[in-house]
Amino acid sequence: MAIQTWNAAELIRKDQAYHLHPVSNLHQIRHYGPLVLVRGEGAWVWDAEGKRYLDGFAGLWNVNIGHGRRELAEAAKAQMEQIAFVPTFFGLASPPTIELAARLAELFPDPINHFQFTSGGAESNETAIKIARYYWWLRGKPEKIKILSRQMAYHGIAMGALSATGVPAYWEGFGPRPPGFIHLTAPYAYRFAHGMSDEDFVQSLVRELEETIAREGAETIAAFIGEPVQGAGGVVVPPEGYWPAIAEVLRRHDILLIYDEVITGFGRTGTLFGMQQYGVIPDIVSFAKGITSGYVPLGGVGVTDAIFDVLSSPDRMFMHGFTYSGHPVACAVALRNIDILLNERLPENAGEIGRYLLEQFGTLLDRPYVGNVRGKGLMLLIELVADKETKAKFPADFRLGDKLQEATRKRGVIVRCTGDGVVMAPPLTLTREEADFLLNAVSEAIDEVCNGQ
Repeated sequence: MAIQTWNAAELIRKDQAYHLHPVSNLHQIRHYGPLVLVRGEGAWVWDAEGKRYLDGFAGLWNVNIGHGRRELAEAAKAQMEQIAFVPTFFGLASPPTIELAARLAELFPDPINHFQFTSGGAESNETAIKIARYYWWLRGKPEKIKILSRQMAYHGIAMGALSATGVPAYWEGFGPRPPGFIHLTAPYAYRFAHGMSDEDFVQSLVRELEETIAREGAETIAAFIGEPVQGAGGVVVPPEGYWPAIAEVLRRHDILLIYDEVITGFGRTGTLFGMQQYGVIPDIVSFAKGITSGYVPLGGVGVTDAIFDVLSSPDRMFMHGFTYSGHPVACAVALRNIDILLNERLPENAGEIGRYLLEQFGTLLDRPYVGNVRGKGLMLLIELVADKETKAKFPADFRLGDKLQEATRKRGVIVRCTGDGVVMAPPLTLTREEADFLLNAVSEAIDEVCNGQ
């Protein structure tokens, strides 16, 4: 296949003139332009000028099977040639949508057997929250509307999902959020355990949950939403025992558990779903990203048999959905993507390579500016500090994230760089050789930036 060539300067000029980038500093892009990526293969991408980079963030946590997989392009083409769009409103459906729902029922633990589809993670979490409230309304408990979430949680930027998000930077300037959302402490031992053992820390979080339920009233709380491993808010890996203890409290108080598997689903943590790391089955699960490896937009929500039975009221239509819910092309791509994930044992590879990366990056803890190294599977974070003893962060005017981004890209890797450090989530196809490339580039970039402070 011939490789298309691009005029990098002209692309950058047009981008600066016309493109409004999400979750970006628009001033910086307007003045310095974007990095324009034009081709991908496996874990690698190329920019418009021909420079190669290791995609250490898998697009946006989502290119799980790697770039350039012709199988997915062929699946999309074949479906488009049959029928490109069928709505799922009014009792309509298409074969790929039906087959995907059935395939997911096989893959998710029982009793999660019923699925509605969306176009992405924010829509999925909006759907999950609405289903939780609607379930209780149908049960004759319309006052159960509050949603418990956690600090540092990221659930999307649609208004309901935004209100569940526990990162204030996403709220600021966008007006009032819908009421009824309560944020609890994240299971972030490095900053919140204050010298406690994991067991004691878990018990303190359980006490906070119990006290919150007592204060708010269990009769007013619909659900608790949480990522098995918190992703965008800081790769927070909970202590062992956290999720079983939280789930037990919720069951006792008749509060639904929603797992946000938008990032953790489809192999990223080392198992097909993040919930399998902790042995807890939720009432509702949301997913997106890895279900198609980002090749086309798709997300969804799964519910248990018990919830589906209540939703299937003989007297009411289920008045929720999106134009592209169950899009046949997206579902066809998802089916082929899932086959690749399972046939190539990519969740197992994520677990193996993730453990190797975590161990190797752990050697950086002897640096005075490396405060914490954490992760699960192929989602990892190196947290950097200005003072290791006090855990003080680098001041904003140091521009840690900007400097790390420049230093990593100079070395040919794309990772997420913030004021807290470096976040990595490469494709699940990552090899040991590619992992070493990532290790060396990120380690050198951190030393360059922090030694020069």
